Amino acid sequence: MLLEFTKMHGLGNDFMVVDLISQRAYLDTLTIQRLADRHFGIGFDQLLVVEPPDLPNVDFKYRIFNADGSEVEQCGNGVRCFARFVHERQLTNKTKIKVQTKAGIVEPELGANGWVRVNMGYPKFLPQDIPFLADQAQALYRLDLAHNEHLMIDVVNMGNPHAVTVVADVLQTDVLRLGPQVESHTRFPQRVNAGFMQIVDPQHARLRVFERGVGETLACGTGACAAAVSGIRQGLLGNAVEIELAGGKLLIEWQEGDVVWMTGPTANVYEGRLDLNYFQG
Repeated sequence: MLLEFTKMHGLGNDFMVVDLISQRAYLDTLTIQRLADRHFGIGFDQLLVVEPPDLPNVDFKYRIFNADGSEVEQCGNGVRCFARFVHERQLTNKTKIKVQTKAGIVEPELGANGWVRVNMGYPKFLPQDIPFLADQAQALYRLDLAHNEHLMIDVVNMGNPHAVTVVADVLQTDVLRLGPQVESHTRFPQRVNAGFMQIVDPQHARLRVFERGVGETLACGTGACAAAVSGIRQGLLGNAVEIELAGGKLLIEWQEGDVVWMTGPTANVYEGRLDLNYFQG
């Protein structure tokens, strides 16, 4: 069967987006892995699936699958691309929509030139809400790694779990060695996204993220939200922060006790059709 899709990215965090409202398909773990392969498939960090909502007063349901086929709760760059996709595919004429995710309702608003502002909801910090194994809530936690190394981490749930570490120089940090140890650490029973943040000044930080089930990506929207919130809580950042990632910049705004707002660009790469039978079985 032929499946229509769109390739998109938000700051280089790239997606295959599939409308399963006007067409039908079954995408199992193995099929997603094959589609994600950058040599033999389409290639992407995440697959985004548009479905009809299960809840009243919601416009769409939005499902997110990592390149390894695992389903995750939220994706900040993805939700911006999602908002642009459903508008440009004429699935809605609204510029502000309500979207059902595994993490709850998010409300992206489409602006000019492909930019999207998103209400990302309230951050959570308690260990049981991450989830993270700890005897009690603390401002920072010591995470022991291999070879007698350790990191001081903050934990934040932005619809998905994040561990944020402040580093002196993000470019000199060995993210490819440390990231997998944090992602699969036994204290994170559902694994975690590992963020490494360098504070430049109170309005500007640099960030690299090793994403759960993907590896290091050029950008991570929820990771940028988690990093900004962590920096604000520690008194290192102001309430409106430019987070600089390898793929570009995001504006994150947060006041204690309020929702997190994320604003950033999206881009269409190409439209395509594929024979799904080739990737199945």
